[in-house]
Amino acid sequence: MAPIAVESNISPLVPSEVTTKLPKTTIVGNLDYTSVILSDQEFKESEQAYEHKSLISVTDDSNWSDPEPFEYHDKALLADPKTKYSNLFRDATKVVHINPKIGTVIYGVNLATLDNVQKNELALLISYRLAVFFKDQRDLTPEKQLDLGAYFGPLHRHPNGGWVKQPEDSKFPHELLPIYSRTHRSKDEPLYPASNWHTDVSFEVQPPTYTSLKIVHSPAAGGDTIWSSGYALYDGLSPHLQKYLEGLTALHTSVEQTELYRKSGAHPHRNPITSEHPIVRVHPVTGYKSLYVNPGFTRSIVGVPRAESNAILKFLFTQIESSQEATVRYKWGVNDVAFWDNRAALHRAIADYRPLKRHGVRVTPRGEPPQGTENGTRGKSQNDEIEAAIARRRGDAYVTVETENSKNYRPPKQDLANSVGLRGDA
Repeated sequence: MAPIAVESNISPLVPSEVTTKLPKTTIVGNLDYTSVILSDQEFKESEQAYEHKSLISVTDDSNWSDPEPFEYHDKALLADPKTKYSNLFRDATKVVHINPKIGTVIYGVNLATLDNVQKNELALLISYRLAVFFKDQRDLTPEKQLDLGAYFGPLHRHPNGGWVKQPEDSKFPHELLPIYSRTHRSKDEPLYPASNWHTDVSFEVQPPTYTSLKIVHSPAAGGDTIWSSGYALYDGLSPHLQKYLEGLTALHTSVEQTELYRKSGAHPHRNPITSEHPIVRVHPVTGYKSLYVNPGFTRSIVGVPRAESNAILKFLFTQIESSQEATVRYKWGVNDVAFWDNRAALHRAIADYRPLKRHGVRVTPRGEPPQGTENGTRGKSQNDEIEAAIARRRGDAYVTVETENSKNYRPPKQDLANSVGLRGDA
């Protein structure tokens, strides 16, 4: 019997006859680092063709005096907390809080066009969130970034590093600091240089406040930055250690950094400086106590034996290195901008991207001399305030919060958002 003929538009599932094209896989990030090791000629050509070569560091043999003291007025104190950042967020398409205590990403807001009311709310937001990130800030030119930074305070000139050359009539000839790691090309250059936790130039008498960094070239893989909350680091210590540290100060110095620059062939523009700051710093906007030491620049505790100083600092540095509960790790994109508060946030760059290039420009406003818990500036614990607010919302008739500065403290009846300090957290 002859087979029955059947008409069908379905082809037999034979591998040789399958014509469906699989989607092409997109791979981001080059894992073959050997492919970017350049010869001297290739490196020269690459640098000549680099899109942002005008933002690479320049320097000269000039010598500068130490910055003049000034009276600082924090712009965050001009913001109305009742607005819940509505002016800053009015053009935002999305606001993402990464960690409950640190790190917020904002989409849709153009930093180049902020008015003064929005800038004040930005300062308030940074004071509480400590690290705030803005996506796709292509309109924020170097001059506009400098102008925005100068709104928050006089701009800092790095005493050892170079600067980005600005037009002759620029108001800020030395204040735009390049953060530049070129493509690796020499066998003598370390692939992974050391990077430690620090707050920027904490050795200054009046260290920075609302610092901004814009990334103009970022490797597809690696090159993240991590920030940690000094508020949370303080709260993570025992009450006994908190009380001990609140009566102490520590020395922050630029001696080692200056020597490092000198050995590299650079000309330091100022003599090294050593300043004395409280170990527990009270933030002038939030009132929160923050741990204010860092491995980058803090070298000794004043008024205690050297062995005790070394042991305490070693413990505190270990806490900074190992405490992960209030950190945020940010993956940079080109034209992203980060703002952070150097008074209460530490940070470190992750040097895992070498031999790839990473390039940004930093603007660093100066602030007030650090204040401790002396002179009536008692301060408060962020965590205690959060716990008290939670208890009030839960409906407890009476809440007792014990801190180092108060016993049987009765929190005032007020709105939860205001008491926690998350005014406007969306």
